[in-house]
Amino acid sequence: MKPSPASALVALLLAAPLAAQSPGAKAEVIPVTEAIPDDPEIQKVIAPLAEEIRASFGQPLVQAPQGVFRGRRGEENLLGYWVSDVMRQAAQPLVGAPVRFAITNAGGLRANLRPGQLKVGDIFELMPFENELIVIELTGAEVIQVVKEGLLRRGGEPCSGVKVKVEGTPQQATLIVTWEDGTPIDPATVVKVATTDYLYGGGDSIPTLKKGRKPFTTGVTLRQMLLDQCAALGKAGKDLLPPAPGRYIVPVPILEAIRDKTFKL
Repeated sequence: MKPSPASALVALLLAAPLAAQSPGAKAEVIPVTEAIPDDPEIQKVIAPLAEEIRASFGQPLVQAPQGVFRGRRGEENLLGYWVSDVMRQAAQPLVGAPVRFAITNAGGLRANLRPGQLKVGDIFELMPFENELIVIELTGAEVIQVVKEGLLRRGGEPCSGVKVKVEGTPQQATLIVTWEDGTPIDPATVVKVATTDYLYGGGDSIPTLKKGRKPFTTGVTLRQMLLDQCAALGKAGKDLLPPAPGRYIVPVPILEAIRDKTFKL
């Protein structure tokens, strides 16, 4: 599914830099209320654009009978799992090689997908940012460190391709990370990893991602990737279902210690 001209124009307008002000210019706060009349000339420009955007956002994509949710406190982020799965799946044909691991950040997922018919606007609410899919190379040891940093940061960032288990107590814990099929991760093996340009640039405190080598910028936004996946499912007559849980197994006392910033690993 390609973005409409209206959506592209809105993104362009929002990204346009502000004109530089002269040193002597003074700012004035003008409250925007209903008392300010609409400008007829501006309305002529906005009206057809707004109508096109409303029509685009209402376009149906796919049925999600169960919905897909980020998870409440202590629950797994199945929505994040789905996003990271789609990232890994979308990256492989773009780089022409297997992508063993994908990671995104829970903070970038801004809305749940409620049960029922999903529309274009639902994906825009979920992913309002222009973050792009990027593929890098990391060693197995670096993949494990990325998982560890995400765990300490937020109790585990959404991943695809691995299983994570924490055993023990908040005072003495052991981290076990394997590939999704349960096989061990060779620390020396170099693998391709799908992530976002935001995380690769150092966002959300996962510094090991910045060590990624041979970065390949796909030019595909995560939002467009999700739109394409939903449209493909809908066209095939399939439902969007949440991924199975079980990627992160972390005892509740350790999750609480992570939230309280008292857990060390």
